[in-house]
Amino acid sequence: MSIRTRIAPSPTGDPHVGTAYIALFNLCFARSSGGEFILRIEDTDQTRSTSSSEKMIFDSLRWLGLDWSEGPDIGGKYGPYRQSERLDIYHDHAMDLVNRGHAFYCFATPDELSLMRQDQMSRGEMPRYDGRGLKLSNLEIQEKLSRSEPYVIRLKVPEEGDCQFVDLLRGKIVIPWSQIDMQVLLKADGMPTYHLANVVDDHLMEISHVIRGEEWINSTPKHLLLYRYFNWDMPQFCHLPLLRNADKSKLSKRKNPTSINFYKEMGYLPETILNYLGRMGWSMPNQEEKFTLQQMLDNFDITQVHLGGPIFDAEKLDWLNGCWIREELSDAEFGDRVAEWAFNKNHLSRMIPLVKERVEKFSDVVPMLSFMFSGMPILQEASFEHKKLDNESVRQILQYSSWRLDTVTEWTRDNLYQELNQIAVSLNLKLKDFLFPLFIGVVGAPSGPPLFDAMSILGPDIVRARLRSALVAAGGASKKQLKQWESDYRQQAK
Repeated sequence: MSIRTRIAPSPTGDPHVGTAYIALFNLCFARSSGGEFILRIEDTDQTRSTSSSEKMIFDSLRWLGLDWSEGPDIGGKYGPYRQSERLDIYHDHAMDLVNRGHAFYCFATPDELSLMRQDQMSRGEMPRYDGRGLKLSNLEIQEKLSRSEPYVIRLKVPEEGDCQFVDLLRGKIVIPWSQIDMQVLLKADGMPTYHLANVVDDHLMEISHVIRGEEWINSTPKHLLLYRYFNWDMPQFCHLPLLRNADKSKLSKRKNPTSINFYKEMGYLPETILNYLGRMGWSMPNQEEKFTLQQMLDNFDITQVHLGGPIFDAEKLDWLNGCWIREELSDAEFGDRVAEWAFNKNHLSRMIPLVKERVEKFSDVVPMLSFMFSGMPILQEASFEHKKLDNESVRQILQYSSWRLDTVTEWTRDNLYQELNQIAVSLNLKLKDFLFPLFIGVVGAPSGPPLFDAMSILGPDIVRARLRSALVAAGGASKKQLKQWESDYRQQAK
């Protein structure tokens, strides 16, 4: 059997280290077995998917050294490799399931479904679809279709018994069918859900092993049903442990920077990031902590992955990056890497307008732009003292700004000004006062080059991380206070 694995990220935000982690293990499993690793883009979420996010996925994975043999940018015999370009394929397969009695039309409106769930919860039941679409006669269905009533296509699920499957790492897994909802396969807008699109694509692209995060275990019964209904051979499933924060919670940007771009912009070596992700649940036979991608490929055995949630420890990553820098880079290579990271002409050319009008001699440039090349500013609560803002106001500004900037997709000077000025207006603050905590958090000083220009150059990953760090330095927020702020923020955002 030819080994074929895939990574299928959604282009809906920053490229996540979790994506790189799953990609690395898929690549190692395939390449160590002489197989192929492919990349597919899940862009059926048309409201959130962007071409810029897709490009960042390509760039960040290639920066890490994770190359694919087939994909949207290089083609292949199983294309197209963007789900948005395969909609007719999904529609035909959904209708095939309906015609064979394995799926059905559901005409229930969102309001009807909401009321259904409320009724179920009031009776202490688990909210789930109640199968009302299955009670419609063929005549009723045809009448509704003739009136062009909106509908979705749902999957039929057995009412009794268990779903059983074997996971490559976890062995036999049993999940009662009573816990599996009648999944929507085709949405009212004609777009497929993840479940239909992935199963169809994995089959048509001859994926032999589906290696993904453990959060998909409970969805696997839906996927197994689809393989059974289509009379297709099933791939081998393998669910990797999720990356965790230090408190064992799922890795999230609120507690750890999660964007690959952040680590690139902070000056980590791509070799270090791959090395560190390779240690997440797996280890070399000799327990060596520092190893290359090729060494990982030469020794890879996926059955040796440990199921305990691997902890993403930023301090350990720093230590490992230091080892790579000291042990693998000559002085000349060190200089070249630093120049490539920050002092390349394209990067510097964006900063020149920030300081040129204020410079009298070249030595003035270094203190003016030092914040552009540093990590997190070293701050404490006293750093935020202001004659017009008390500490609570400072923390509220930082938190509101973090929430707003997490939603910004067009990271431009004018857009940043518009988004943050709206918060200032909602808080009845002059923009100058409102920006004070942001200057401290982003620049590390109460003043400096034009803030919005600086933020646009620094980019979303560094700015968001600095504001989260600044909020902690300013005192943070209790759960009760955070809940109140979130309520107030939502009201002001309406």
